[in-house]
Amino acid sequence: MTMNLDHDSLHRLLATLAESDIQEFRLEGEDFRLEVKRNLSGSISGPSLESLSSSEVAPLQQQSQLKVESISTAPSDPPPAVASSRSEFIEISAPMVGTFYRAPAPGEPSFVEVGARISVGQTVCILEAMKLMNELEAEISGEIIEILVENGTPVEFGQALMRVKPS
Repeated sequence: MTMNLDHDSLHRLLATLAESDIQEFRLEGEDFRLEVKRNLSGSISGPSLESLSSSEVAPLQQQSQLKVESISTAPSDPPPAVASSRSEFIEISAPMVGTFYRAPAPGEPSFVEVGARISVGQTVCILEAMKLMNELEAEISGEIIEILVENGTPVEFGQALMRVKPS
């Protein structure tokens, strides 16, 4: 049986698991393996989303561990957190799968707008994953040239969110 696990299916599965009492879950396909463990032996480990390179992507939920591995015969490099699309602009990319929010809460002003100057460490958006709000901080200083994602939109790992003209 062939199984396809797209972004929406993964998001629904993780949301269902987060709301359940399931302590351990494993799902394997031809090109992926998803393993979720939580509340094991009372230990609190830093949860992470892992790819072939085993790089930690982002905290998802306290007292739980989420591991997703791609199984592939070809070596792959994870997309960088900040990648260049045009020579003069830098893209701020999503470090995890989640829902993109421009403001800290509905009705509040956005963290940044097109034309805004940002500095290293400044919050530029929120990515919601597993009902946790993760603030995404700028890794460069510059001017926001373009915001590529609509508020409340699901985003993929490595997806470009904003373009910045470095200063």
